[in-house]
Amino acid sequence: MHQTRLPNRLQGYDYSRNALYFVTLCVHDRVDCLGEIKDDQMFANEYGKIAEQQWQWLEQQYPYVVLHSFVVMPNHIHGIVEINDHMVGTGRDLSLQQQQRKIKSLSELMGAYKTTTSKQIHLSGLTVFKWQRSFHDHIIRNEESYERISNYIQKNPSNWKGDKFYSR
Repeated sequence: MHQTRLPNRLQGYDYSRNALYFVTLCVHDRVDCLGEIKDDQMFANEYGKIAEQQWQWLEQQYPYVVLHSFVVMPNHIHGIVEINDHMVGTGRDLSLQQQQRKIKSLSELMGAYKTTTSKQIHLSGLTVFKWQRSFHDHIIRNEESYERISNYIQKNPSNWKGDKFYSR
């Protein structure tokens, strides 16, 4: 019996508009392959470090992306991504501004992240690595929500054993 996937984005919302977004991306089958938690701290392995580097790459690649709180966990990542098209043109040359007029949606940005991270991890030897299809997002609408989510991300390693993604 085939189940229909429910859309997991807010219908009618433009995910390329200026906003703060909380995202969670999971490794396929929640395999712990990005590192481990010891003494309430995350220790990223080679693949987890790639996940960190590629997260930073998003901000370098797209001048309208601002990265906030972020954590790599053993089998998922959490991060706050800000899309801010006002960042385009702050000291960058005009040709780059013209190339970047099209603002990628959050889904396109997460697709670029997943693709580049997977490629780098495969090249590093973990050829079976795969992200879970899609990702979870939450539009951050106020300062209170931002603070709560940012604290959640920062405390995620110390709360690992109570996390719904904990797999032991």
